[in-house]
Amino acid sequence: MKQNLLRCLPAAVAALFMANSVQAQEPVSTTSSKLNTWSIGVNVGALSPISPLGGKNDFSNWKSNFGYGLYIKKQITPGFSIKLDGVKGKLSGDNLEPYESGYVNTDPVTAFETELNWSAALSAQMNMLNLNLFRKQDNVQLYASAGAGIAGYKTDITTAAGTSEFEDGSTTKMVIPVGVGAKFRVTDKINFDLGWTVNFVDADNLDGIYKGSNNDKYNYAYAGVEFSLGSGEKQLAWHNPMALTYDEAVAAKSAANALKGDLDAQKAENARLRADMDNLLTDTDGDGVADKLDKCPDTPKGTVVDGSGCPLNVPAPKVIVTEADRKVVDEAIRNLEFDLGKSTIRPRSYATLNKVADLLKQKNFSLKLAGHTDNTGSMALNLRLSKDRAEAVKAYLVSQGANASRIEAVGYGPNQPIASNKTADGRQKNRRVEFTLY
Repeated sequence: MKQNLLRCLPAAVAALFMANSVQAQEPVSTTSSKLNTWSIGVNVGALSPISPLGGKNDFSNWKSNFGYGLYIKKQITPGFSIKLDGVKGKLSGDNLEPYESGYVNTDPVTAFETELNWSAALSAQMNMLNLNLFRKQDNVQLYASAGAGIAGYKTDITTAAGTSEFEDGSTTKMVIPVGVGAKFRVTDKINFDLGWTVNFVDADNLDGIYKGSNNDKYNYAYAGVEFSLGSGEKQLAWHNPMALTYDEAVAAKSAANALKGDLDAQKAENARLRADMDNLLTDTDGDGVADKLDKCPDTPKGTVVDGSGCPLNVPAPKVIVTEADRKVVDEAIRNLEFDLGKSTIRPRSYATLNKVADLLKQKNFSLKLAGHTDNTGSMALNLRLSKDRAEAVKAYLVSQGANASRIEAVGYGPNQPIASNKTADGRQKNRRVEFTLY
C-alpha cells in the first residue's frame, strides 16, 4: 500500500498543475484587479484516526481529540486557489471494546496516543459552485481540495507492560490530504469556514502497529474563520465571472445599439479611418517603403532598397574560375597565330577562340587581353602592334556574341618579356597575347 501511495503522488502533483493551467484560462473581468486575492485562516476541530475509506485502522475504538490549524491562501481565479496549511493536535484509540462484528482484538498493544507535532501541506482548492449563477457575489460556496505534504508525529503505545514510545521518538512521513467544505461570507473581509479533510499517511505506524496491508489514515473536521488581505473592497473568491460576463454582454449590446442609431457618424468615422490608412500606406516610387518613412523618394523601379527606402548596396556575386575554364583559355593561347608583322588572326585560331567566346557568354566572365612583342623594331611600332593584336582578339570574340563591356584589350609592346630577346626562341615566346579570366 505504501508503494501505491508513492505512485499516486506524481499523479496528484500533475493533477494540481493541470487544474492550475485549466483554471488560469478562465476569463476574469479587469475588475478582478481591485479584488483581494490573499487570505489567512485559523480553525479548530476534531482529529480522529479514522476515515470512510479505511475503517478504524488497527483499533476497535477510536477517539476524537482537539486539533487546530492555520493556513495562507492565494486565490488564482474565482474558482481556483493554492493553499499552504498546517495542523497540530492528538490522535488516540484503544481496544477496550470489540469490533462491530464481535471480534475481540488480542493484539499486545491495547491503546495508542499519537502526538501530531506538526503537519504542512500544499493543496489546490476548487470552488465547485456559486449558488446563484447570475448574482455577481454569492454568500455560500462549496469546495474540494487535494494536495501533498509532510507530517511529524510521535506515538506512545500501551501494552501489559505499560506505556512506551513507539520507534523511539518522532517520525516524519508524507501525507496526502483530500477534503471538502463549505464557506459562508460573513462580511466583505471575513468568511466562516466548515471543512473535513482525510489525510492518507505514507506509513502504517501512525497508531503504533504494523499490519503491512494498509497505510494509516486520519481525518480532521474543523470550523474556522478566514480573513481577506489587501486593500480591495471585495474578495476574488466570491467574484462570479458568469454574472459579470452577462452584464458586459448587455452593456456591449447597448453600446452597439447606440452606435447603430448614428449611421452618419459611423460612416464618417469609417471614411476617416480609410483615408488615414491610405495616407499611411502610399508608396509613390513603388519600392515597398511608404512615403512617410521613405528617406530616398523616387528611386528607380526595381531598385533594391533598405528599410528607409534608400538603395541597398548588393555585393557582386563571387566569380569562380575552374581548372576546366583555364584549360579552354590556355588552348586558345597556344593556337593563336597572326600574320607576320600584322594583327590579322589566322583562321586556324578560330576554333579555340570560339570556345573562349562561349565560355564568356555562359558564365558571364570578364577577360583581360594583354598584347606583347619582342624588341625587334621601334618601340612605337611594337606598342601599336601589341595593342592592335589584343584589339583584334577582342573584336573576334565580340563578333561571336561575347559582351564587349567585359573585355579589356591593352598593349605592352616589348616592356614585359618572359624570355630573353637575344635568341630566336626567346623572341618567339615574347610575341604573345595573354588571356586573364576574372
